[in-house]
Amino acid sequence: MRLSREKIVRISHQLTDVLVASDDVEFVDDRDTIRRQIVEILTATLREEEKAELEARKRITSQKKEIIEGSEEWDLLYRKYYSEELRRMGVAAAPEEHKRNSSHAY
Repeated sequence: MRLSREKIVRISHQLTDVLVASDDVEFVDDRDTIRRQIVEILTATLREEEKAELEARKRITSQKKEIIEGSEEWDLLYRKYYSEELRRMGVAAAPEEHKRNSSHAY
């Protein structure tokens, strides 16, 4: 997902506001330091997801046969490769994978 710097900063302000309003959270650092850290975390996570997306696309295009983007096969491979890349990078599993895994829990 691509977000502009302005959107990331806006989200960081909203998250900080929620944390400040919570009785369960106590800040050790000042509010702006926390907000800047949120911006750094969001930016790094989005950068990792973008790398995973590019790698998944590269793996699909490197297949012996041509796979048309938008086809069912392309979509299946993309989800598989994207999830693999996120796991390899240590980023949480893709939301679709969480849904699949949690629907089988008893």
